[in-house]
Amino acid sequence: MDHTLEHLVVRHARRLPVPAGPAGDGAAAARQLDAALMSVGFKLSADLLAALSGLAEETVRATAARALDAVRELVGDHVRHNAYFKDFPAGVPDTRDFWARCLAEALVDPSARRSVAERLRDGVLNLLDLPSYGTYRHTYEEMLAAHDELVAAAGDRLTVLHPGRPLDEEVTALYLSLAGTTTPLGDAHLRDLALLAGHRADGPQPGEIPVREVRAVVNRARLAAGADPLLDTVTDVLRLACALADGDVTLREPTRFRALSRPLRRALLGGLDAVVAASPGKLADVPAHREAWKRLGERLHPHEYPRWPHAAEVFAVARGEKAAPSFDSRVEALLGRNDVTGAAELLTSAPGRLLRALDRLLRTAEGPEELEAVVTACERVLPQASGRVVLSLREHLWNRTDEGGKRRIFVNRFGGARTTVDTRPPLPDAVRERLCAALDAETRRRLPDPGQLLVDPAVLDVALPLSGRATADGLGVLPRGSVSPVEGDLLRFFTYWKQTARRTDYDLSALVLDADHQTVTWLSYTALTAVEGAHSGDITDAPEGASEFIDLRLGAVRGTYVVPQVNIYSGEGFEEVEESFFGFMLRDAEQKGRPFEPRTVRMKSDLRGPGRVALPLAFARDDDGRWHARWLHLHLKGEPSANRVEENRVSVTVLLRGLLARTPLTVRHLVDLMADGTAAPTAWDGTTSVPDGPVTYIGLERPAGLPPGSRVFTPENLRDLIPA
Repeated sequence: MDHTLEHLVVRHARRLPVPAGPAGDGAAAARQLDAALMSVGFKLSADLLAALSGLAEETVRATAARALDAVRELVGDHVRHNAYFKDFPAGVPDTRDFWARCLAEALVDPSARRSVAERLRDGVLNLLDLPSYGTYRHTYEEMLAAHDELVAAAGDRLTVLHPGRPLDEEVTALYLSLAGTTTPLGDAHLRDLALLAGHRADGPQPGEIPVREVRAVVNRARLAAGADPLLDTVTDVLRLACALADGDVTLREPTRFRALSRPLRRALLGGLDAVVAASPGKLADVPAHREAWKRLGERLHPHEYPRWPHAAEVFAVARGEKAAPSFDSRVEALLGRNDVTGAAELLTSAPGRLLRALDRLLRTAEGPEELEAVVTACERVLPQASGRVVLSLREHLWNRTDEGGKRRIFVNRFGGARTTVDTRPPLPDAVRERLCAALDAETRRRLPDPGQLLVDPAVLDVALPLSGRATADGLGVLPRGSVSPVEGDLLRFFTYWKQTARRTDYDLSALVLDADHQTVTWLSYTALTAVEGAHSGDITDAPEGASEFIDLRLGAVRGTYVVPQVNIYSGEGFEEVEESFFGFMLRDAEQKGRPFEPRTVRMKSDLRGPGRVALPLAFARDDDGRWHARWLHLHLKGEPSANRVEENRVSVTVLLRGLLARTPLTVRHLVDLMADGTAAPTAWDGTTSVPDGPVTYIGLERPAGLPPGSRVFTPENLRDLIPA
């Protein structure tokens, strides 16, 4: 278990807990670890190298094995990446010539000749009927032998591991950070939190757990540890029940509740009774999840516990036996009577809901008096709203400009997206400007004094992580909407998957679009070569895991946009396979090397989601010819089978156009508010001296040499920058 916890610390904090152990001469083993790490794009900081060197050699070697396992998994080097064409990117044939060769081989293969000939007589050719198509024809070792060693280059990625505190302290700090987050966590982070909470539920706790689904995960661990759950709404109880059933604590998907032990039933019903007894008005939250409460009631049997009558009221409301008009229904009743002022006044008792409904209220308001009432109500509740909601509204208003032909884009928690023409009337410019100024003033008030602020300029265009669901777990992954520069001659995409139980075929593809988002070309199993580059070949079965690659020469790209995608052609979905991920590498043309070289990997992202087509990011070339990555983290629903880049071009183009037209709120916004018109923050890349005292540093990676007591924000903990 300590091994797993250490992995979590490395993955989330880029720190390696310094182990407790006898002193000794571990310098040689520490240098060997450093060299091994550099082969996969990591390196020990000087402080960490010194700390390990002072330990016994046996301790260092044990630590080295665990550290290497952790970083290799982080970068995607824990599996073998073979390629169908072993000389890739050299030696990739023309697509039709390749298919013809596979057909010729099938016609001389006694096991396949008859069935293939019969298919041909019917005028049909199924590539999957050809024995030499879709499966590796060489071993991993033979592929390695076909490639020269990678030539090291200054541009190779080098991620520094810093010394951590003892494992117990690091685990506690990581638990407190995740449990006390002010923004929702993604599914991977929620799973990590569940593991950490199991070890820390009876230890130090954050002062507040503001995110409700996070609270549900913590409450499950608290119950297991014999502690009372933290409950202050009836919905907290419902979320906890979902957590106990391994269901959806966000309540967006129905949960199949299972039989509960008597102690758990007593804990849920007792907590529910206490919440309603303290505030009967909270029964109004029940109708929003009426069906879930009915199903839960069948498992809790509240009639068996007459000592908790208030809990029984919850289920009476769910069954319609007791009236408890929901808060939303009261708001809708007022709006139905065109009482916008009354609706705004009622919503002031729920600041978050008022801010989320603000656009509708502004559009519905008639006359300057109602408009003023809505704006005033918003300004009045801003101090009570969460920082995430304040910033979300600021981003929304920023994009509510009066531009004709704009499209609205909707993205759900799974990354599923759709877009429509924006038919909403514009908001008055004076109202937008007034509200933006109020929102900025409120955000500025909540931001801590940064003291000496050091900022890596490369982080300024990173989108604020207002939701952990707007990103994916992995290395070098940034939130949806972020923009980051791409520097290198060759851009190589890769995807890996390993099926669980049945034959599964994922297809890596890349769509090239011009400045008007029209198709120029694509690379896929149906188009192995183009001016832009080459595809490594189609693998159609992955019982031991499979990889596909696309090599692009950026200088040869004829379009303005490159959109990589992973299509599920057949078999298991992204949430069914044992493992699947996507990433990209950058290297110079003369570096050579294997198809997969971990130290050239710039990004590796887990592929998870219910869709059948994954769109992790897009690449765009600006007017000066420089390339940038624009992070998407989207999934298309796709078809049940046979998804291909040719078939989803229109959907991809429409979504890309809608996303590119939207401007996210970035780190630059918070940095400007922190500066507050005073001295500008210091642009710092880690190569110059730093002040003697503690600093606040915001960048893509933690630099070495920061003074003790400094606060550091990187993509791994950027959520902590969002004010409460």
